[in-house]
Amino acid sequence: MKKLIPLILVLMISLAGCIGGGGIPTDEAAPPPVQEDQGGDQGGDQGGDEPQNPPVDSNALPSDPQEITFQASDGQALSGYYYPAAVNPAPVVVLMHWAGGDMSDWYEIAPWLQNRGLANPFPNPGSDPWWDPSCFPVVPGDATYGVFIFSFRGCEPSPVGCVSGTPEGWLLDAQAAMQTAAALEGVDPTKVVAIGSSIGADGAPDACFWLNEQTPGSCQGALSLSPGSYLGIPYPLPVQELGGNQPPVAVWCLADENEFGICEAAEMAGNPAYQDFMVPGGSHGNMLLRPDLDPLPMQIILDFLAETVGP
Repeated sequence: MKKLIPLILVLMISLAGCIGGGGIPTDEAAPPPVQEDQGGDQGGDQGGDEPQNPPVDSNALPSDPQEITFQASDGQALSGYYYPAAVNPAPVVVLMHWAGGDMSDWYEIAPWLQNRGLANPFPNPGSDPWWDPSCFPVVPGDATYGVFIFSFRGCEPSPVGCVSGTPEGWLLDAQAAMQTAAALEGVDPTKVVAIGSSIGADGAPDACFWLNEQTPGSCQGALSLSPGSYLGIPYPLPVQELGGNQPPVAVWCLADENEFGICEAAEMAGNPAYQDFMVPGGSHGNMLLRPDLDPLPMQIILDFLAETVGP
């Protein structure tokens, strides 16, 4: 299981097409965010137990999402939002969306991981499971993460999705997002992780490896929801390369039974920090972020963050 895959076999690994769908359409620009009570202990209903938000560090930035503009290495202009953590400096989670939408797919997930009691300030029609924060598992009370979301080039809210752009361009976008996140105010640049869905599931380990090539020790892990070698790089390759970092960098792969083959192939890439999880009936990408699945991917996300960047 842990021997290296011959390159010819690696290059043959791919899934058939990227499945779209999901995401939340918005008809106009998002309104200005609503600021939380800076006591940091408001907390919304996140399902089950009452959440206990961590105390806010005196050096912490305000919790409101900050609009961030940045550029890919080819000059492509990109935009996103940064949700500062309750402590400073803090780990940062870069969320990479699927081909069926844009960064708006993370509008509820981002404040959940930020864990500062901030309600999503953007439009939420609530038509998809990952838009219902009442179903989210509770983030541990001492956990708080900076979160950076962005839109790949040529991508708009569903049902439009990614109507232009290329895998090569999206790879540059993922790299630029990781580099931008690591340099944000309030971020610990040695505690960067990436979580991605579908095209973002490949962008996460691809850009994690790239960031560590630029600044060794920056990226501590990547979690992939339904990868498929969509950005032109065979998925097991960055898994292998990250396993060669010292210490090995964690890569976790989640997919349903119909798409799990690529996760199994990556088992042979020789990364001792690699884990994969089959989620029966999970479907593709963001559809894995549903409350009725076993194992529960959203809990796996929390476990991944606890293992890679703490607390």
